[in-house]
Amino acid sequence: MLTVELHAHSELSYDGRDPIDLLLEQAAAVGLDALAITDHDEIDASLEAAALAPQFGLVGIPGIEITTEAGHVLGLGITEQVPAGLPYDETLSRIRELGGVAVVPHPFQKSRSGVAYNVTRHQLASADAIEIYNSRLLTGIANMRAERFASERNLPVTAGSDAHISEMVGQAVTNVDSEAEEGLEGILNAIREGRTTVEGKRTPWRISFRQAGGGAKRRVKNRLRSVVPR
Repeated sequence: MLTVELHAHSELSYDGRDPIDLLLEQAAAVGLDALAITDHDEIDASLEAAALAPQFGLVGIPGIEITTEAGHVLGLGITEQVPAGLPYDETLSRIRELGGVAVVPHPFQKSRSGVAYNVTRHQLASADAIEIYNSRLLTGIANMRAERFASERNLPVTAGSDAHISEMVGQAVTNVDSEAEEGLEGILNAIREGRTTVEGKRTPWRISFRQAGGGAKRRVKNRLRSVVPR
């Protein structure tokens, strides 16, 4: 059984803070077996982290959090960037064509681009897995709704810290019924087949607010940088 972080962000995300080496160090320090860095509509840092992961005793999982027309979708195990802004169904197809696993994160958190409010329940259930525990929660109702939805339809499940700072990596993990020697493909196959369980704890509110505030500042800086003549 492997303990895996499937949802974390580096400084390459518009709302992330830390470089990949800090995320990898934290993953190793808290005893994880594998780490996926899933930056928003960016894949370069994740590819670099996946290549470096063995130096930290980890299985590296390349991935990305894609902004679809309906909201966010995680593409795990892919090494090419899926464009933002595509329809939900097409995004899932692109991920699978690239050999990856399509996971819907925080589906019932509307304020964080959860897709459940913009797709049918049939479309939501067509994903390879549903993230049923996301550490960045307020009341926990959205997580409970996701868990109930996945349970009623017998869907594979995952968890993720959704860390935007390195200290929060490992707050929520997916226990994957695979062995380290099976590597990346073993993890992806176990997720597809539903051989997973989840566990996690809430990101402290003060840190959630700090992450959100830091992300807002970085978004403004990035917008200003993009409009300033060079």
